[in-house]
Amino acid sequence: MALRHAVLAALLDGEFSGYQLAKAFDLGVANYWYAQPQQLYAELTRLEKDGLIAGREVVQATRPTKRLFHVTDAGLEELEEFTAAAAKPSFIRDDLLVKVQAADHVDLGALIAQLGERAAVAAAKVELFGTLLRGMRGERTEEEFLRQGDRIGPYLTCMRGLAFEQGNRDWCERTIAVLTSRQQAHAPN
Repeated sequence: MALRHAVLAALLDGEFSGYQLAKAFDLGVANYWYAQPQQLYAELTRLEKDGLIAGREVVQATRPTKRLFHVTDAGLEELEEFTAAAAKPSFIRDDLLVKVQAADHVDLGALIAQLGERAAVAAAKVELFGTLLRGMRGERTEEEFLRQGDRIGPYLTCMRGLAFEQGNRDWCERTIAVLTSRQQAHAPN
């Protein structure tokens, strides 16, 4: 998947400026695709040049003029082709896992501290995703929203982000417990 597809998918939710798109990425898209704001602005330029999005200028009284972008018919066709293509399997590439792999030969205190930091970040993201999901479905139950919601894609990807971060948090906490127990068992008396 290229950044272009993630940007096109994010723009399906409406017309966004580059700044708004960066915020949307931070809140919803970052659980499956991370991009720096500079990368987003460069991609918007490429997408507009390729005719996959169109932009319009909005003059603001007290702020600089901004550009708002939306997906064109060509952009929708691009997403349709992307969606029809076979998806590549995902894989984990995480430096913390390399450190845990070496747990029997390194300072466990430092490793446990890093796992604790990662668990805290994951827990904060779990809270964020929970808030986003509640906001998307409003007063409806999750099952009602899944059956009748207007735009289900962002909700489903947010659910995946929630499950991913819950898994990260739970694995970190379990690994901390295992390493702490082993550290205590092997401590000199």
